[in-house]
Amino acid sequence: MNTNTERSTEESKKLFELAKKVIPGGVNSPVRAFKSVGGSPIFIESAKGAYLYDADGNRYIDYIASWGPMILGHAHEEVIDAVAKTAVKGTSFGIPTELETKIAELATQMAPNIDQIRFVNSGTEACMSAVRLARGFTGKEKLIKFSGCYHGHADPFLIEAGSGAMTFGTPNSPGVTKGTAKDTLLARYNNLESVQELFSANDGQIAAVIIEPVAGNMGCIPPKEGFLEGIKELCNQHDALFIFDEVMTGFRLSTGGAQQFLGIDADIVTYGKVIGGGLPVGAFGARKEIMSFLAPEGPVYQAGTLSGNPLAMTAGFSTLQILQRDPKLYERLSDKTKHLSEMMRAELKEKGIGFQLNQLGSMMSLHFCEQEVVDFETSSHGNNEMFKKYFHFMLNQGIYLPPSAYESYFLNDALSYADLDDTAQIFRSFLKTI
Repeated sequence: MNTNTERSTEESKKLFELAKKVIPGGVNSPVRAFKSVGGSPIFIESAKGAYLYDADGNRYIDYIASWGPMILGHAHEEVIDAVAKTAVKGTSFGIPTELETKIAELATQMAPNIDQIRFVNSGTEACMSAVRLARGFTGKEKLIKFSGCYHGHADPFLIEAGSGAMTFGTPNSPGVTKGTAKDTLLARYNNLESVQELFSANDGQIAAVIIEPVAGNMGCIPPKEGFLEGIKELCNQHDALFIFDEVMTGFRLSTGGAQQFLGIDADIVTYGKVIGGGLPVGAFGARKEIMSFLAPEGPVYQAGTLSGNPLAMTAGFSTLQILQRDPKLYERLSDKTKHLSEMMRAELKEKGIGFQLNQLGSMMSLHFCEQEVVDFETSSHGNNEMFKKYFHFMLNQGIYLPPSAYESYFLNDALSYADLDDTAQIFRSFLKTI
């Protein structure tokens, strides 16, 4: 393993140049290209526990955990063994298996307020399907989402704000039609008044409100007290459904996700990441009254050839079983995250640098700014040049952080306190350079 202070990433650079010839931008998901932080991405050869190993033989302490799913750490033996045993029986059938029922039973036991669940292949599919179901169930068309919350790349979600809270949004990606955009209304995260205004201006037209109960795509931003409760009340008053996008928080904040952690029941909940144990899985669930509107029982169509894939179901089922029998894992993760964030906070205060460090459970984010970060607008006030220096310094010293100032860190159970202390020591060295 290469342990030099100046790490060579020549092999990763070569692989990136090759990838750009046959893959747009050289990546299959944009943030991986390092565009917001500059430089070339590293290419991973393998991972185990809390560590990543790149094509040049460098080791990194991993703080993204594949953007959340690897809550147990990479290549967990129990999960890998279960997937291997399933693989020898066949990798895909397009026909029902008992595995699908077993993970559905376990997931609905663990998650509150859910009678039935349907599995898909990604968080994008889950959120897209949840919105369609909400529209079919309510007979209404408009959707409220929040600036800075990410629900995948389906057309209804790629909308930016208009000139005010009561104006229509506009597409923020070519290919999204204005017709789609007019049905998506934008509110501000942690601002209940903006939601109230939209309900008043669109009385009787709103099918659902979709939200990340803990935002993770503008950094980690927890909800203010009373914010989610207020939205729930508005949805009840206006016969709209409240959708929790728990693709990040589901089975990560607690065995019952954000619903359990925050003590709020949503009408529809979407899942991804942890529920797949590292394989491509998404899901959405609700009470039976709502789920019965889905085909083949009801009129709302949704389908997927590889939905319920046996390998994915096995990885997810094995992961959820481990989480269910070891609920103290969440306490361990929260304690580790607090330990790291408190050490970083102390170093920043001693240096006299303006910062905001948000943390909830095993999610956290660092913002180089004075103002409290509570929504997308305030998260954009961070010093991005400082973040770029921070990211590359830590990367060069073997710490893999999200390559964007707008993403949350996700800690995993394989991280040791020695890993955290090493990270804090390297962070201290970074602060000495500025």
